[in-house]
Amino acid sequence: MRALREVLRLFLEKKAAQRAIARSCCISPSTVNSYVGRAKVARLSWPLPPELDDDETLSRLLFPDENHPRNDRPEPDWARMHLELKKKHVTKQLLWEEYKSEQPEGYQYSQFCERYGRCVGRVNVVMRQEHRVGEKLFVDFSGDGIDIIDPSSGEVTVAKLFVAVLGASNYTYVEPVLNEALPTWLAAHVNAFEFFGGVTEIVVPDNLRSGVTKANRYEPTLNASYAELAQHFDVAVIPARVRKPKDKAKVEQGVLLAERWIIAALRHVPVVFVRQREPVDEGLVASDERVADRSVHQSASSLQRRVVELRAPLLDVVSDDAFGFRRDEEGGFGASRTRRARDTPRRGRTTPATVRAPRRESHFPIIAS
Repeated sequence: MRALREVLRLFLEKKAAQRAIARSCCISPSTVNSYVGRAKVARLSWPLPPELDDDETLSRLLFPDENHPRNDRPEPDWARMHLELKKKHVTKQLLWEEYKSEQPEGYQYSQFCERYGRCVGRVNVVMRQEHRVGEKLFVDFSGDGIDIIDPSSGEVTVAKLFVAVLGASNYTYVEPVLNEALPTWLAAHVNAFEFFGGVTEIVVPDNLRSGVTKANRYEPTLNASYAELAQHFDVAVIPARVRKPKDKAKVEQGVLLAERWIIAALRHVPVVFVRQREPVDEGLVASDERVADRSVHQSASSLQRRVVELRAPLLDVVSDDAFGFRRDEEGGFGASRTRRARDTPRRGRTTPATVRAPRRESHFPIIAS
């Protein structure tokens, strides 16, 4: 404020040039020009009137539009904006233009971006991965499992959980399986695709033997049958890097929730092996509902509502052709892509009747969350 009064004195009383005033007051010429212009608009003369001896009064006269931001501008729905930005080809510029068309008195683009960043910046400071709708599906097995009792023999078997999580919506599919063998691994993928009602562009698995024959950071080698499944459903398989769990953080969190809300919840409940087409144990269903009803962190909508908003329009449709297995004479497995009872022999092998992949009705009962 002292520099402001000196600028006004030198200009109004001494009629000094603006550059000379800038050198005398050690401020920039643009600042001097701004002060002089505002003094001309206010029609000030030297000496200043007594009522302008107060610095606050002089500041309000010369700078009426500063330090008094408007607080009546309509606030955008930041939660909806955050969901919209997850969709492909949607940018902040596009959302701001739509916002301004609805609210002409709203924020300008710079304030729009700053306030959005302030809203989403409340999370922990980490490298955040932006997941587009319909882009990635993360899959993995749980480390622990559920003790399954065979009522006929009393034998106890551990059933692990196959977990699949959509990247954008966090929508989770969980299926208990009795092993991690290749037929189970592929059948669980088929069941997950059917449950979601579509396929994503990319599937991100762990480097387990059933999916990845040789792990490599740049050129991993997929299991032949797993590669054929990817080709059948027209998806790309990009395994996570070795010892890089953050590459598949979505399914790591999904496994954690499944272990907490399914395995831990059933620790005192005896689970009996269910044969084909028999109802699933009520304890499993109850645990499934608890997982499905869990809300996403810092989101006003539940998983189910997020899926309706994000997933349905952008997942590719599942092919009508069934995908299963056939066992050749050498004891190996191959892919069966049609509904025929026999497949066409290839590479000189004689192929017997198709052995179908375990499906929902013949596999262990599914928990879908």
